[in-house]
Amino acid sequence: MGRGHLRRLAGDPNAQVLGVCDVDRTRCEEGVALADETYAAERAAGTYRGCTAYNDYRELLARTDLDAVVIATPDHWHALQAIDAAKAGKDIYCEKPVSLTIQEGRRLVEAVRRYGRVFQTGTQYRSIPAIRRVCEFVRNGGLGRVKSAFTIWNNLRGWIGSPRFRPHVDAARVEQLGRSYISLDFALPAEPVPDGLDWDLWVGPAAWHEYNRLYHTNPAPGVVPWSFCEDFGAASVTWHHSHSADVIQYALGVENSGPVEILHPSGGEYPTLTYRYADGTLLHLVDHWGMVKDVYGAVPAAARLDGLFGGVFVGERGWVTSMTGGGPIQASPESLFDEIQLPTRESNPGVNHHYENWFECLRTRHGPSADEEIGHRAASLGHLAGIGYKLERSLRWDPGQEDFVGDDEANRLASRAMREPWRM
Repeated sequence: MGRGHLRRLAGDPNAQVLGVCDVDRTRCEEGVALADETYAAERAAGTYRGCTAYNDYRELLARTDLDAVVIATPDHWHALQAIDAAKAGKDIYCEKPVSLTIQEGRRLVEAVRRYGRVFQTGTQYRSIPAIRRVCEFVRNGGLGRVKSAFTIWNNLRGWIGSPRFRPHVDAARVEQLGRSYISLDFALPAEPVPDGLDWDLWVGPAAWHEYNRLYHTNPAPGVVPWSFCEDFGAASVTWHHSHSADVIQYALGVENSGPVEILHPSGGEYPTLTYRYADGTLLHLVDHWGMVKDVYGAVPAAARLDGLFGGVFVGERGWVTSMTGGGPIQASPESLFDEIQLPTRESNPGVNHHYENWFECLRTRHGPSADEEIGHRAASLGHLAGIGYKLERSLRWDPGQEDFVGDDEANRLASRAMREPWRM
């Protein structure tokens, strides 16, 4: 994601990349070279050298000529770096999830507002025109009362069960670990730290883990390597659930709030973990889209449900999807499309105005489309599920006070200590 952001920004006339910061010297030098080459190609002399390499982000934030930063670090750094950027007077674009705990997210919101910064969360799927049109349709009552929504929540099987992990994890535990729906804390064998990698700074505020390549090197394109480890990532929340939560809560009109109950399957009310909102709307987490048909019977067996980064909405007047990457948007009855008035049913993630919205807000000082509160609430929805899975029971949640009602054990899991000497 960092490389993608850098290419996007270096080629945008609204911005100039002044610095690249990465604790991996190789990646940092590659980033600086990319920025310099991009700008040099636009100048006849071809000698532009205006981008500086940094190992420590605090040195970058100390620059007085810097207006804004893009944070595309491992997840355990997002909240702290965003807070430090706000304190330094910088505006912020931060990758999702914006936090690893509920408390981190709230502290981030408070800092952004205290220092008057513009904050955009990198949940760009809400800025795809087709997805935005679907969300507005649902939000404005197009389906009537929404009875239920569905989205995907993956377990760790694809990560822990992969050939890359098997040499590092006891074979008897692979199946057990792979069934987990939340990131885990288990030891990987220490390996030599590669030359040019500042591993102490990579770990930063997280609990200490000796270096292992599985934390740091992508096993395959598009894979988030550290996401299986609870100190560095948040499994499904890291991969895609923050995107889905943002889109779904936007459509339900609860993007600045959250559910009032987290219902664990052990309670017997629903077969998969489910959120209940104050108006009675249910959001079910499913392993795959077939469960929407076979387990819940919410849509016909012949319905096409594909993709990620969104969900399925079922209301009094029919159902509609908001997913990306699995084909066109689906709905039934077909007459709903006449009302939604989509310019295209294709949901193309490359066609979005998320950066443009942020740039405009940097100028106007207005709030962007996925501001700090929205990003916090999207991440929190995943953290609530994680706590429910960890405790293996249902929970009552007060979205206004942001605490679990009468549940000290659950409330303790809403925050965590940072490794010395890091502080928010």
